[in-house]
Amino acid sequence: MAGPRPLNAIYPRRYEIPLLIGAAAVLLATGLCLPLFHVTQMVFWKSSYSVITGVVNLAKEGNVFLALIIFVFSVLFPIIKLLALAYLWMAALPNARRAAALYWLGFLGKWSMLDVLLLALAILAVKMQALAKVEPQVGVYVFCAAVFLSIVATTLVESLARRSLK
Repeated sequence: MAGPRPLNAIYPRRYEIPLLIGAAAVLLATGLCLPLFHVTQMVFWKSSYSVITGVVNLAKEGNVFLALIIFVFSVLFPIIKLLALAYLWMAALPNARRAAALYWLGFLGKWSMLDVLLLALAILAVKMQALAKVEPQVGVYVFCAAVFLSIVATTLVESLARRSLK
């Protein structure tokens, strides 16, 4: 009897999976560093913020708890989720471990990325609306594309993993 096989060996022609995971990882890394929005206050003050600069600035200004929440949910969880997805795709796991990995992948997916980031951006935009003009920048679109590709990759891998458990 053969031992456990990785999903990429069970489904060798599913080339889109590693491409989606890789593209999501590249877009996530890029989206975290690109400006998410440009703020113009009055006429004299202009600034652009990425997720990373936003977290750093929040921490410097004493909003450590908010900085930590944004970092955990918009940076750390998405990275862990993509690593878990790649692990689930490439590792030869027994059915019990594959089922556990699926559980954690689902858990991370529920708590990561877009919703917390967008909530934080919305709060910031509402707070600053009277004082400044907030315009979305390319980072928002790149980050959203990373989220979308991650969701597609996760859905496909979860489907294939569940099918392999039967």
